[in-house]
Amino acid sequence: MQDEYRTVAHEGVHETEVNRSRFLCALAPAATEQEAQEFIARIRKEHPTATHNCWAYVIGADGSVQKASDDGEPGGTAGLPMLQMLTRREMRYVVAVVTRYYGGVKLGAGGLIRAYGGAVGEALDTLGTLTKRRFRLVTVTVDHQRAGKLQNDLRTAGRDVRDMRYGEAVTLEIGLPDADVEDFRGWLADATAGTAGLEIGAEAYGDA
Repeated sequence: MQDEYRTVAHEGVHETEVNRSRFLCALAPAATEQEAQEFIARIRKEHPTATHNCWAYVIGADGSVQKASDDGEPGGTAGLPMLQMLTRREMRYVVAVVTRYYGGVKLGAGGLIRAYGGAVGEALDTLGTLTKRRFRLVTVTVDHQRAGKLQNDLRTAGRDVRDMRYGEAVTLEIGLPDADVEDFRGWLADATAGTAGLEIGAEAYGDA
């Protein structure tokens, strides 16, 4: 598994103009291929009179699903450069649709490649990206008496406390890099005099 990847924080649109043709790049996070396809369909519906709605998406932390479409532009001049820009920037779980309104000046193959790839690059720069880092979710169970101090100690140590629940005991969910799990186990035993419970959970990705 990848230790980290980049994605877009939210949906957005950035417009550029090349030789009187308008290029509108719509970007959105997409957790699944279905979400990506639904976003593409929605953008198409919003721009029914556009000359082309070309698209590309990358799904999976390791980029296992990569698809693109030229939507009528000459083969390899639109979808592929869009996809290459996403993968070059190590973007994952993201979909891009570039809507083109033809301005009357032909760009040629090289011009199209630069325009479509550039539209995605500019949109990423303008809308901003965020990094997601792999972590191991661990659950700590501790008595009420020690919970407040433990929470402070965790924050002081820079640990990522993701959730805290109060019941018969207090349950804290913490995100840890895999390599830190054993050190944390020892630290927790010292901090709570061995009274805290520790359960190692699944791997996930969170904000870096």
